[in-house]
Amino acid sequence: QVQLVESGGGVVRPGGSLTLSCEFFGTRFSEHGMTWYRQYSTSRPMVARISAAGNPSYADAVKGRFTLSRDNAKSTTYLQMDNLKPEDSGLYFCNVRLTDTDFWGQGTQIIVSS
Repeated sequence: QVQLVESGGGVVRPGGSLTLSCEFFGTRFSEHGMTWYRQYSTSRPMVARISAAGNPSYADAVKGRFTLSRDNAKSTTYLQMDNLKPEDSGLYFCNVRLTDTDFWGQGTQIIVSS
């Protein structure tokens, strides 16, 4: 079984930074791509993804501002969020898909407000 635990959310002013973490509890973390999503009222689009090889990709809205990395020794991904905007506010989830099953964390909230 797999468990994902996100942390690092909080309140920050526009232009500020936060780092979200997603710790993976399970086996063979290094073999899995990991993805971050943001929850909207009716959708949950991808924010950033990192492959098992460590290659990140980003949604257009966050390119140049967010950086996703992974530490296989700690079974953790890190989403560095810089130059945050009010529209980045929301609930962020970590995800891993194993075979045909999606596993999600509980989410971590960020609020960007002056």
